[in-house]
Amino acid sequence: NATGRWDDAARLRTLMVQHGVKQQPGCSSIEIGSEIHSFVVGDQSHPQTEKVYAELGNLSKLMEEAGYEPADTKLVLHDVEEERKKESLYCHSEELAIAFGLISTPSGEGLHITKNLRVCGDCHNAAKLISKITLREITVRDAAQFHRFKDGA
Repeated sequence: NATGRWDDAARLRTLMVQHGVKQQPGCSSIEIGSEIHSFVVGDQSHPQTEKVYAELGNLSKLMEEAGYEPADTKLVLHDVEEERKKESLYCHSEELAIAFGLISTPSGEGLHITKNLRVCGDCHNAAKLISKITLREITVRDAAQFHRFKDGA
């Protein structure tokens, strides 16, 4: 059980720094036209950041209206307020890439995302619901497999 093991995690991070081990950041990419757009967690560097986050805000409202609740926030950033924990779950790299894809492609067109790490369980569930809400097929290729989301499945 990972809950409550924050001290262990802190010690491990300290050891990683001491030994020069660098953790690879999660990065998700989507190709629109002939241009590749990449996002990292909480990314604010994209030229359309405001539109991306506005779309993400709209999606989060629609998802919550449909009964969605972000994953167990006990496993997220133990030293952050509960509301900020929920917000942090809505800005993972794949969700940013999906939001960008939604505002950059015609309605109904499928989205194809590539991620360098594994998709977390919360993003997996979010992508399923986003596919249902937006009537879009969403494919995410992560470090281990392809995830295909269509009509909420």
